[in-house]
Amino acid sequence: MDLPLVSTPGSPITNEIQPPYTKFSEWKFKLFRVKSLERTSSQEKNDDSGVSCTSSQEKSPYFNVCSEGLSQESSVTSPTDCKDPKASISDNSETEMKRVEEDAHTAILQNLCRICGVSFKMDQQNRNYPVHGPVDNETQDVLRRKEKKATSWPELIAKVFKIDVRCDIDSIHPTHFCHNCWSIMHQKFNNSPSEVYFPRNNAVEWKPHCSTCDVCNSSKNRGKRKGTLYQNFLIKKRKISVEHGMKNKNGKISPLWKKNRTINQIKNKCKQIHLDSNLLVIDYPSDFTKSVTCQVCEHILFDPVQTTCKHLFCRICILKYFKMMGCYCPSCRHTCFPTDLTPPVKSFLNILNSLVLKCTVTGCDEEILLGKYSQHISKHTEMKGKETYGHINKGGRPRQHLLSLTRRAQKHRLRELKMQVKAFSDKEEEGDVKSVCLTLFLLALRAKNEHRQADELEAIMEGRGAALHPAVCLAIRVNTFLSCSQYHKMYRTVKATTGRQIFQPLHALRNAEKALLPGYHPFEWRPPLKNVSTSTDVGIIDGLSGLNRSVDEYPVDAISKRFRYDAALVSTLKDMEEDILEGLKSKDLEEYLSGPFTVVIKESCDGMGDVSEKHGCGPAVPEKAVRFSFTIMNISVSNSNNASVKIFEETKPNSELCCKPVCLMLADESDHETLTAILGPLIAEREAMKSSELLLEIGGILRSFKFIFRGTGYDEKMVRDVEGLEASGSVYICTLCDATRLEAAQNLVFHSITRSHSENLQRYETWRSNPYQESVEELRDRVKGVSAKPFIETLPSIDALHCDIGNAAEFYRIFQLEIGEVYKNSKATIEERKKWQAMLDKHLRKKMNLKPIMRMNGNFARKLMSKETADAVCELIHSEERQVALKELMDLYLKMKPVWRSSCPAKECPELLCQYSYHSQRFAELLSTKFKYRYEGKITNYFHKTLAHVPEIIERDGSIGAWASEGNESGNKLFRRFRKMNARQSKIYEMEDVLKHHWLYTSKYLQKFMNAHTNLKNQGFTIDLEPYQEQEEGTNCLGDSLELMEF
Repeated sequence: MDLPLVSTPGSPITNEIQPPYTKFSEWKFKLFRVKSLERTSSQEKNDDSGVSCTSSQEKSPYFNVCSEGLSQESSVTSPTDCKDPKASISDNSETEMKRVEEDAHTAILQNLCRICGVSFKMDQQNRNYPVHGPVDNETQDVLRRKEKKATSWPELIAKVFKIDVRCDIDSIHPTHFCHNCWSIMHQKFNNSPSEVYFPRNNAVEWKPHCSTCDVCNSSKNRGKRKGTLYQNFLIKKRKISVEHGMKNKNGKISPLWKKNRTINQIKNKCKQIHLDSNLLVIDYPSDFTKSVTCQVCEHILFDPVQTTCKHLFCRICILKYFKMMGCYCPSCRHTCFPTDLTPPVKSFLNILNSLVLKCTVTGCDEEILLGKYSQHISKHTEMKGKETYGHINKGGRPRQHLLSLTRRAQKHRLRELKMQVKAFSDKEEEGDVKSVCLTLFLLALRAKNEHRQADELEAIMEGRGAALHPAVCLAIRVNTFLSCSQYHKMYRTVKATTGRQIFQPLHALRNAEKALLPGYHPFEWRPPLKNVSTSTDVGIIDGLSGLNRSVDEYPVDAISKRFRYDAALVSTLKDMEEDILEGLKSKDLEEYLSGPFTVVIKESCDGMGDVSEKHGCGPAVPEKAVRFSFTIMNISVSNSNNASVKIFEETKPNSELCCKPVCLMLADESDHETLTAILGPLIAEREAMKSSELLLEIGGILRSFKFIFRGTGYDEKMVRDVEGLEASGSVYICTLCDATRLEAAQNLVFHSITRSHSENLQRYETWRSNPYQESVEELRDRVKGVSAKPFIETLPSIDALHCDIGNAAEFYRIFQLEIGEVYKNSKATIEERKKWQAMLDKHLRKKMNLKPIMRMNGNFARKLMSKETADAVCELIHSEERQVALKELMDLYLKMKPVWRSSCPAKECPELLCQYSYHSQRFAELLSTKFKYRYEGKITNYFHKTLAHVPEIIERDGSIGAWASEGNESGNKLFRRFRKMNARQSKIYEMEDVLKHHWLYTSKYLQKFMNAHTNLKNQGFTIDLEPYQEQEEGTNCLGDSLELMEF
């Protein structure tokens, strides 16, 4: 530090070192001057030096300077130029006195702490530590345990107290610090609790010695110090009344007076921005209310932070308290710094945000959650009560988050930081601003322990590239049916082989699953659904919630897992967000159209048969399963002309990729009671959604949706079960009309649809109450076969898939009968019939490559119903007349089949649709004449529906094939594959995993990645995953090798 010097005879002396004297110093100098003049000239000559010096002066650095000055003066000046001897002696004595004061000032500094200014004499053991130099062994051990690299005291003092001691001057600053400050530094890097706290708000400001030096003047005060050791005399003291002064003398109010005044000031300022605990709707216990309120302002916590002593405060309040009272906890006086404040755990924040408050606006009686209070209060145009409960800046005004601003506003707010970063990059990194920003972002992620994101960013910075997107890896895993162990082995192998993290770890896939599963997106129903919770974060729940159990009932072994119906619909709509926006754009509609959108949904429910995994010998009782699913068929909206416009229509309505599972259960579909109990809550949710509108954000705009449910994806057996009808062998042959089997055989074509869900409910009440006191047969004839309570509303329709299978089974039987010439001899034995079947199977295997099956399925039916099969069968028939009749029957059937199998017969086969009535009548005529031996007085269920009800249904719905249950049937094989993929000990968790992965399999968002993979795989860019496919013992291989493209 350069010190300006004062003009003296020898060399200039510093003004700060030589300040003007006070009255006391002048009086002291006069006394010293009188004594010095009494000395004789002979004594002065005998002195070794020109000026009398004490031993302390010889040690002082000023002594050499002054002596050199005197010597130069004596050598340069001549006797003629010398002044009066008395004046020369006076100047020398004045300089000597200043030296004495400086030495006294320096001696006092050696007994004071450099950091807090406290005297070392206040410590009984007189412990002190040098400011400059290495740390002691005990501190070094603490730093080593905390992995800190600081090795000297200046570094620790700068880090803990924010004081730079490297430029200290010994004549101005003390050279040691006290044991209390040493303990504070230990506490900063040690977890052990301590009662040590910093006695001052700010660090001591040390100034050079002057006439009004605080250090020297306070050291002369021999009395007891009542206040702080060093006070700034420029600060105006507070006026105290007489009564208050007496209380201070008694010692009752004085220690807490300043703290209470500070807290009252903070409370008064917080009233405008914080919420009072009196707004709580529920009268909570006092201890709980205290735990959710700030201990400084006593309002509900806003932006809560937690100290190291586990006390909670508002961030603004505790920072104000630190600034005014010092860095210690207001509750326990534990030392705490602003850098030690951390946010509380998320579970506490969830509890805090779930508190119910009263609205502060006059006239609003609404009760709001604390987490949604800011959103609610912003809707009010007039604020007569509190201000908006939101983030505030220094002025107390609502301040938006940086990410919510526009790009221009972000640039405006960060302009100073941008200039600083640019200046640093130009100086240190040759103008590479990008690397500086990425490094800052990397350090911020590391500081918050977000190491996974930091690793990805570091990989990008090093040029190694990032891994695949978690959604891509999730699509690969789900569509290739990889278990957790298989995927993890593939992940490790690829990483070890290539040296790059191409695939994401499993925890990243689990995070990606959350956004695709129901319960992630917020939504609202207007009006709210009846008997349905308003919470939106509902994932997989227990499907047995509607099952009433009692002591008298037998134990139920059914296991069921399901999604909440409304949450599943919301997740599906969010998954189709891109399709909806593209549909609006393609139809030239406004993208900000809010609706209402009409969503038509096809519901399906079917049993999956025996799904037990048989290892050697299976269980004694077959393990059967049932799945309830839905498919979004189309979405439409009204345009400006109030005309309905379809913005989305499912192109493959019978694919398993669009059939979304809602409920999976291990139960028998024939068990009416269990099926009713499991599907009852699901149906109740559906009924509530019919009379309400869904409010959901699509494309950043809140839109409304209405739903139309059509229960058409049920086979014959399931329809009879859910509608309370008798089994398929009943006299009442049809689920669409009231015709008996005899009536249907006598009139094969002319019937109309007469049944409905409401009518079945009325008939069940008649069956249950028997109001007319009729016999069983009379009552059965009145209710037309309704014997149980209908619990699911189905739309009268034909299941195209099972209709085709049922008709193929009937043709398979006709082939056998024609081979055996039953039209001649109708009394054939069982052995003869088996012989005809064996002959037919052998011939079909030879000619058509059709292997015999135990039960008719869709693939066998598709191959069986063809002209080639009819020609092959005719080779076994000797009568040409019968051959012609059989070929004509097959030809008529093949002309009728596309009408009910196609998704849109009016576009795909308009000619066959027009000729359907003629073909059906001719088909019925052949059955009643040429094949009278089989259809005299009887007819099959599916032949009856095919001939009598197809035109009416197509006229009503426009299609039959699009509303079939084929998609649900195709999902049966997925159930078995996903069960192998998620094999676990507990079937409950196994069902959850199967339902979750089956839902992800149908995600359109993931399907886009797999479609891109399929397109590139056809071009030859593949990776064979067969080495990573290791099935557990007892499970079958997945079959084909799984190929994976590196995106």
